[in-house]
Amino acid sequence: MNEKQLQDKINGTIWSACDTLRSSIPGGNYKDYALVMLFVKYLSDTYKEEKEKAEEKYKGDKERIERALSRSKFVLEDECTFDYLYENRNENNIGEKINKALERITTLNGVKLLNLFAGVDFNSEVVFGKTKEKNAILRTLLEDFNKPEIDLKSSKIGNLDVIGNAYEYLIARFAGDSGKKGGEFYTPAEVSILLAKLVEPKENDRIYDPACRIWITIIKSI
Repeated sequence: MNEKQLQDKINGTIWSACDTLRSSIPGGNYKDYALVMLFVKYLSDTYKEEKEKAEEKYKGDKERIERALSRSKFVLEDECTFDYLYENRNENNIGEKINKALERITTLNGVKLLNLFAGVDFNSEVVFGKTKEKNAILRTLLEDFNKPEIDLKSSKIGNLDVIGNAYEYLIARFAGDSGKKGGEFYTPAEVSILLAKLVEPKENDRIYDPACRIWITIIKSI
């Protein structure tokens, strides 16, 4: 599977997850929950691959394996991985387990993921409804991402920015579904690329973005 095919699979999966959440979460906020779950899947698959490599390299030496994993780009524990959450998808407190996993991921990784999960509550009855309804939605959400083709290990995705691309895909879909009004908040990638090529920025040029009110320094020419 090439990068485009993998990204298409991921985009299809996250849109399916949005369909799962659409009926219970108002507005476009359901995309935040879908993206969080995609990110947890990405972290978990990356952690799993690094753990497998460490176990093979150190032949079951737990101390050396743990030391190697502590130096990983992202640090996880088994109880906050996607696999653990999926295995517990039928538990009555699955919403609470997801929240605890997110909290633990944030604690383990410090400033790198500070406030990343702020504003999402997988155990909220206001968002998901009463326990039975909430559990059914969360179980389906976990099942949406538990597909063999959605393997987000580093060796599989290479340099593919799966999270960024999925976010851009969702924004584009929301803008398209919203018609003219949605276009006020989203510029298609093709238009952005065309404008960048017309401007012909060179390395070390500085460009002002009036929407964000910031100056951007070009680090690489197009």
